[in-house]
Order: sequence, then C-alpha cells, then structure tokens
Amino acid sequence: MSHPLLKVCGMLHPENIMELAALQPDYLGFIFYKGSKRYAGEVLPEVLERLPEQIKKTGVFVNETIDTVLQLVQKYPLNALQLHGSESPEYCTTLKLRLQEHSGAGVKLIKAFGVNDTFDFYQLNAYVGLVDYFLFDTQTPDHGGSGRQFDWQLLAKYTLDVPYFLSGGIGVESAEMLNEIVDERLFAIDVNSKFEIEPGLKDLSKLKEFISKLRDRN
Repeated sequence: MSHPLLKVCGMLHPENIMELAALQPDYLGFIFYKGSKRYAGEVLPEVLERLPEQIKKTGVFVNETIDTVLQLVQKYPLNALQLHGSESPEYCTTLKLRLQEHSGAGVKLIKAFGVNDTFDFYQLNAYVGLVDYFLFDTQTPDHGGSGRQFDWQLLAKYTLDVPYFLSGGIGVESAEMLNEIVDERLFAIDVNSKFEIEPGLKDLSKLKEFISKLRDRN
C-alpha cells in the first residue's frame, strides 16, 4: 500500500513557506477565511508562484461567495479548493461548473466535514461526483484549527469510495497510529496547529521528524 500524501495547512510567512516547500509536502494550504488566525489574504501571489509545480496550492474557504473563490483561484493561482464551511451540494455543483468556464477544470474540490460521535456519514452521499475528495476534521465551532483529534474509529462508518484527507489535531506523536491505518481511501494527512511556533509559522524540525516517521512504513 502506498503511503498517504501530506498537506501542511495554514501558511503565512514567505520565508517559512519556501523553507517548508523544500521538505516537499504534496499540498500547502492557505486559509482565505477572515475569521482565522491564519488568514492568508495578505500573502503576495508571487510567493505562491515561486513554489515548485508539484506542490498543490490549496485555498481554504468557509461559506465564501463563489465569485470571491473564483477571483482568488485566478489571483494565486490555486490547484485545489478546500470548502470548510456548510457548503451545500448545490454550491459545489455551481462552483464546479463555473471553474470549468474559467478554464480551471483542473482545480480539485475538497469538501471538509467536522466529525464527532453524532456525525451522520449518510449526508456525504449527496456530494459524490461533485467533489474530488472529502476531508474529515474534528468538529469545532471555529471551522478547524482546534488542535484536537477526533476518534478515528468513527471512520469505520464511512462506506463510500471517495478518497479523503484526515485532519484534526495530528502531531508528531500521531505518526505511529497513522502508519497503522489500512485504508486505500486515506489519500492525504492534513497537519496544522500541532506543528506551529505561532499561528501561521511552522516548526520545520517537527515536520521533518513527522515526515521521516510517516514515510518509514514497513
């Protein structure tokens, strides 16, 4: 089984972004939600343009207007969009169509859901065929970034074939548990707050340690 890809989310500082890019994560996440401590609206497009082509630049949005999302896809230019609010299947349909019109057909859609004991996995059915990936995060009123991990055993209730990102309170200490997950649908691991010196500034030594532990799979 191939190991999951790695997404590092919540980047802000140009120098930190370039140093992190040297570690070759598969995705880098930039949060365009004004309520976030990691709001990336002031990051210059040139910073993202300097990133190696193989790193997917991912914009994170929370209930944003489709017009604004499309403007930022053009401005930065983004390879993937992570919808981290309560975006409906209708919203995803419209966004997908408009992305195709704007020659952004290659832009992937990731729909995030906060999971807890009462989460209804059945609601995901309505998104099949509309999004490329799901992302499972810890349920929190702040749309992620809680630093808390949800009970991964709840994923036993996930029966669809859509690949997913796993997020929520993942730190260096999580590597062993992650290596034990046997699920071909686990597409990528998404890390953020547990690898920070302060919001938006990542601790590269911790990330190096995590990457080496993650990828040393038996």
